[in-house]
Amino acid sequence: MKRPLICPILSRSFFTPLRPQPCLPFPPYLLFSLPPLLLLTCRHPLSSLNNRPLTSVNMGQFHVKGQPVGVSNIVISALASMGGFIFGYDSAQISQMTLMDDFLDRFGEPDPKNPGEQYFSNPVKGAIVGLLCVGALFGALGGAPVADKWGRKAAISLMCFINAVGVIIIIAIGRMVAGFGIGSLSAVVPMYQSECVAAVIRGACVASYQLFVTFGILMAYVWALGTRTVDGSASWRILTGLGLVFPVFTGSFIWFMPESPRWLVKNGRYDEAKRALETIRGGDSPEDQATIEHDLSDIVASVKLEEAAGEGTWTECLFGKKGVSKLAYRTYIGMVIQALQQLTGANYFFYYGATIFSAVGLSDSMVTATILGVVNFVCTLAALDLTQRFGRRSSLIVAGIWQAIWLIVFASAGTSAGIPDGKPDSGMGKLMIVSGCFFIAGFATVYGPIPWVVVGESFPMSTRAKQAAIATASNWLWNFLISFFSPFISNDISYAYGYVFAGCNLGAAIFTFFFIYETAGLSLEHVDAMYSTKGLKPWQSAKWVPEGYLDRNGAIGETKRHDEKQLEKSTEPASSSASTA
Repeated sequence: MKRPLICPILSRSFFTPLRPQPCLPFPPYLLFSLPPLLLLTCRHPLSSLNNRPLTSVNMGQFHVKGQPVGVSNIVISALASMGGFIFGYDSAQISQMTLMDDFLDRFGEPDPKNPGEQYFSNPVKGAIVGLLCVGALFGALGGAPVADKWGRKAAISLMCFINAVGVIIIIAIGRMVAGFGIGSLSAVVPMYQSECVAAVIRGACVASYQLFVTFGILMAYVWALGTRTVDGSASWRILTGLGLVFPVFTGSFIWFMPESPRWLVKNGRYDEAKRALETIRGGDSPEDQATIEHDLSDIVASVKLEEAAGEGTWTECLFGKKGVSKLAYRTYIGMVIQALQQLTGANYFFYYGATIFSAVGLSDSMVTATILGVVNFVCTLAALDLTQRFGRRSSLIVAGIWQAIWLIVFASAGTSAGIPDGKPDSGMGKLMIVSGCFFIAGFATVYGPIPWVVVGESFPMSTRAKQAAIATASNWLWNFLISFFSPFISNDISYAYGYVFAGCNLGAAIFTFFFIYETAGLSLEHVDAMYSTKGLKPWQSAKWVPEGYLDRNGAIGETKRHDEKQLEKSTEPASSSASTA
């Protein structure tokens, strides 16, 4: 008799992983004791840890375009981006585990075509992937209240430990729990990075979130290649055990980073905000102090202006608010750009990876996935420079057209080569591989990281967490729809599915030209000022410069030059006295 599809998965996976296994030297449920230990270390843990950022102000400093930037910016970005690594690793490891014999024997269902063998049907595969996305959808919305009430660090830490619980459970409910943590991290991490790094390198730092996503995917593929030959359940339990390390590490060590200075100012903690800015700028010279005071005054002025307009609500994020320019507009920009990230068709390429590579004799699906993962990761490295060098708008427009071209080539080759009928043409197969790699290069370089950058820097402080949550939820909704329904659509129209995504990419380029503002080089407060400029169109925004500045790359404008002259005058008497003595 055929077993139910979900209940056996739930009942068997919920309990068996809790016993000590060869890959873990202790029962995984002992990890649950870590959050209570953190809470017991001080009387008021969340506020106390936020009061004392443990990063050193003197970690070092370098300059970008004349602006002081602390080495702590790199540390903050790298540690917070581990949230992206968790996302990528969780997403990829399950696809590799479903190919392992022991995992199939334990959780699969009898294959009607091959008696005695186990397999996962398309609906079950869709459910396994889709449950993560459903959990992430709710997690993206649930992370906003935590980030606003207790701070960005507390939200990241809490969601890391929630993800760890889901990883232990593994499938069904576990996938939803892990997804909840991942969804919250995907909303909070880019926001935390945007608020904690210098504007001159913000694009590269936020893009590192997507870089770590691709790195997590690649590591899951590589480690799966190493463990698939291990006998018994250790082949997939090792992958699960490794997946516990990253959320526990990130959730614990994020407390050693400074809290967002914007969040601290919003909560009236000005001295702590100044200390956080000192860490971000990485120096204590008179010139650095002048820059820090100017940054702080910009943040305070912006927050007070938003407080005068009142705290934003979820409804106002969607329908606008009097006194806050283009509030709903920015929410929908975030929602659409996140949806377009999924509609580019990147997941579709990974879905067909094994098939197109088999056209040239490479039939090992794990090797195929690893090759695609390497291309994805290496090309994302370029994004760290492109987001700052060429800006958001130009990159999105060019990449949209580039990706559409290669999708058309891929779909045309696939539909004309006989591959859907199981009779692949070697020449066309090679063309499909080349076009697939060029498409992935475009996606990894631009449409992978830049939507996260746009979401991280486009919203005002009063509603930033809520708007980021709504935009990220849009990403996870479309992620679920595409991952669940793609197998069924592909069965009907085969490689012609690529034409659908090609149209979406052209639509993304058009949408960018008419609706997305250029935010490269601007502080978050200046981004808000740009959106408040009457009559400014998106295609004119790249030339917009903040009042009192010579350019938008952080060059000293007349206002800051005046402040520095005043500082020099105030130090002159002391210098004269010293020379006289």
